[in-house]
Amino acid sequence: MWKCRSDPVLHIDLRRWADLMLVAPLDANTLGKVASGICDNLLTCVIRAWDCRKPLLFCPAMNTVMWEHPITAQQVGQLKAFGYVEIPCVAKKLVCGDQGLGAMAEVGTIVGKVEEILFRHGGSQQS
Repeated sequence: MWKCRSDPVLHIDLRRWADLMLVAPLDANTLGKVASGICDNLLTCVIRAWDCRKPLLFCPAMNTVMWEHPITAQQVGQLKAFGYVEIPCVAKKLVCGDQGLGAMAEVGTIVGKVEEILFRHGGSQQS
C-alpha cells in the first residue's frame, strides 16, 4: 500500500516492467469489465493503465452459450478496437461438460503467438 505520492503503485509498476501482457484465460466477467473500462482489481487496473504501444494479447474462455451471446462479440470487438490481439477460443469439450466453442486456445498456440509478437516488437529476451 502506498501512503504518499512518491510510493510505488503496483499496477503502474507492473505495466512499466512488462514488455507484453497476456490474459489467459479471459473469462466473460473480465471481458465485460475490460470492454467497459472497469478497473476494480489488480488485473483490470493493469490493463486500464496499459501502454497501448506494447502488445496485449487475450485468450477468451467461457461456456459456449456465453461465447455465442451477442454481447460477447461486441466486447471482443471493443478489445480489438483498443489494439489488443485476440487468440481465438477453440471448440472442444468444456470443463462444464458442454461441447462447442469457448475453450481457451491450446497452450502451444498461445506460446507461438506470444513468441511471434515479441519477435515482431523486438522485445524478446533469449533465455
